Amino acid sequence: MTVYRLLLLFCCLIAANLISAQTPEQRKMDRFISDLMSKMTLEEKLGQLNLPAAGDITTGLARSSDVAKKIESGKVGGLFNVRSAAKIRELQQIAVNNSRLKIPLLFGMDVIHGYETVFPIPLGLSCTWDMSAIEYSARIAAIEASADGICWTFSPMVDIARDPRWGRIAEGSGEDPYLGSKIAQAMVKGYQGNDLSKNNTIMACVKHFALYGAAEGGRDYNTTDMSRQRMHNEYLPPYKAAIDAGVGSVMSSFNEVDGVPATANPYLLDDVLRKQWKFNGFVVSDYTSVNEMTDHGIGDLQEVSARAVKAGTDMDMVGEGYLTTLSKSLGEKRVNIAHINRACRLILEAKYKLGLFDDPYRYCDLNRAKTDIFTPASQAEARRIAAESFVLLKNNKNTLPFKGDGKIALIGPLGNARENMSGTWSVAADNSKSVTLLDGLMKRGLDVNFAKGSFLDDDPAYEDRAGMFGKAFPRDGRTKAQLLEEALMVASKSDYIIAALGESAEMTGEASSRTDIRIPQAQRDLLEPLLKTGKPVVLVLFTGRPLDLTWEQKNVPAILNVWFGGSMAGHAIADVLVGEVNPSGKLTTTFPQNVGQIPIYYAHKNTGRPLPDGQWFQKFRSNYLDVSNDPLYPFGFGLSYTQFEYGKMTLGANSLKGNQTLTVSIPVTNKGDRDGAEVVQLYIRDVVGSSTRPVKELKGFQKVFLKKGESKTVSFEVKTDDLKFYNFDLKYDWESGDFDIMVGPNSRDVQTMRVNWMK
Repeated sequence: MTVYRLLLLFCCLIAANLISAQTPEQRKMDRFISDLMSKMTLEEKLGQLNLPAAGDITTGLARSSDVAKKIESGKVGGLFNVRSAAKIRELQQIAVNNSRLKIPLLFGMDVIHGYETVFPIPLGLSCTWDMSAIEYSARIAAIEASADGICWTFSPMVDIARDPRWGRIAEGSGEDPYLGSKIAQAMVKGYQGNDLSKNNTIMACVKHFALYGAAEGGRDYNTTDMSRQRMHNEYLPPYKAAIDAGVGSVMSSFNEVDGVPATANPYLLDDVLRKQWKFNGFVVSDYTSVNEMTDHGIGDLQEVSARAVKAGTDMDMVGEGYLTTLSKSLGEKRVNIAHINRACRLILEAKYKLGLFDDPYRYCDLNRAKTDIFTPASQAEARRIAAESFVLLKNNKNTLPFKGDGKIALIGPLGNARENMSGTWSVAADNSKSVTLLDGLMKRGLDVNFAKGSFLDDDPAYEDRAGMFGKAFPRDGRTKAQLLEEALMVASKSDYIIAALGESAEMTGEASSRTDIRIPQAQRDLLEPLLKTGKPVVLVLFTGRPLDLTWEQKNVPAILNVWFGGSMAGHAIADVLVGEVNPSGKLTTTFPQNVGQIPIYYAHKNTGRPLPDGQWFQKFRSNYLDVSNDPLYPFGFGLSYTQFEYGKMTLGANSLKGNQTLTVSIPVTNKGDRDGAEVVQLYIRDVVGSSTRPVKELKGFQKVFLKKGESKTVSFEVKTDDLKFYNFDLKYDWESGDFDIMVGPNSRDVQTMRVNWMK
């Protein structure tokens, strides 16, 4: 037998094995897609790779829009930023009725933390540490978006972020890969459910692959560079968790990695995503990220488009480089037809899995939008989950909760800022329906007087930049002094003062990086005289990032961080202020003492000259001259209106061997006079490794509800999988030795015991 025949036989055997491993439904899909692609021209295949933004198309005028001609000629694979089932049905009809092969379109949108019912920003959601609540928020978002014609969301954003200067920290789940992975899985399950072809589920898109949250200097779109060992241990786990959860699509990131922009990075998109993780969905570029690689300096549009599709970016968002250059690149042999066929097949498969070939209009039921969007039940869930996300940072002398009597002065530019309650990236929100803090307090029948008190920022131009997308803070001609005078008059007639201060919704999010992460000076100039009145002052802090609150922590009696709570923010805040809800949120990002400590995160590594415990400065040690190494608030921190007491931690064994399981137990008692929930956190340190290991890593958590006086023993099971890491050779395994096991209410205040674990 010739070598050629042997190779042919070998290839046939492999193909036969692959086919036999497929389910009947997969084989049916493959036959359908193969048959369809056999009829497609090159131009039609490239059209499937094209994702333009539809713009504001008016119902009834879709057929006369510019995009309609491209749809009819098969040059569009999907559209995004179109709202309403009616508009989407019109556009889908053009594809199904007027294009040659009648291939339906995908319709996507940035459904980030809710659709019309808006939940807390993702950073706030993460502070619930409640996976069922997070999953349910995504489930409601999927129901509402699908009722309005959307079948694809560009979420979850799972970028690990340890630099609060970066505005998009608001869109993610904080600094920790373990917690971030759990949240990624919950979000994917919430969006996609158990059957992607149902008309109330939508396809998720995990983003931004990869390392976008590590942008240098916290400046958006900036370069990223790190070792592959750190990449795999600290930044990639949440993306992989989303892949393991079955996410349907992945979005590439703007930044470069190892000197190659992520959108054309074969190590990320082929080696890691396809080969190591076995991802079988499609990859879409971020908004014009293919075109932007020309500014990175790796080629003209034709060159970067060829590099992107070869690396594994299947769909080109907005840029149309694929549509206009890949045919020429194919003729010049810069790409081959296999690259184009792979990308086309993956996009068609996504449409098949969504059921669009069976029924292109399954998301276009005009009646669902009347019954499934912004329902009373969804609003109630938004209110409940928002309250669970708030973090009580300080409560001196039990300033909170309010006792229910007395006059309240609500003062500050965020106290009645309706358009800002939904936070950043809430593109489908009807902000006229959002509940402000003033609304929430007054609807409880409380005696409240409001004064704006200050500008958001003294600089009008800065204030305009921070009030984009209809979230402005209009000025009425009054001066700074006049605003303060009114605030002090209102304060003088009150028993309590609520200072509603912080950031606007658009001071975080995309392209909203900040070098000064303090509350703006205009608002600090208001807070100081309010404190001098001698009245109890509660700072209700609106923010989308960790802030430098060193002065506020020292001087303000109580601080409640409410992030941006979404549609029902005002009701949820009022629920917590009056004590109807006991705050249980815990920070998922470290708050620095000042910007000079950044980046600061709990899972750091030791230097060769670590600072001894209990000291904050020692010459020739790794520390600062002017401030301690400690954060202002550590990862996992959050207070309650009750007091939780931790008993003595116990271990099921002091030494283990092989794949044994370690049981870790600790009694927790509610010693206060209110019911409440506590997040019990488990951390591990690999004391000696072949590569240096962090001082502690989160490996487990449980949120437990305890009635006043109640005790529960919280138990964790630690397995060898919890000990694994990527070593110098990028081998994922665990190593024999000593391990510190730590349990506590946050990453700082832990009990520690040591075990020896041998292979």
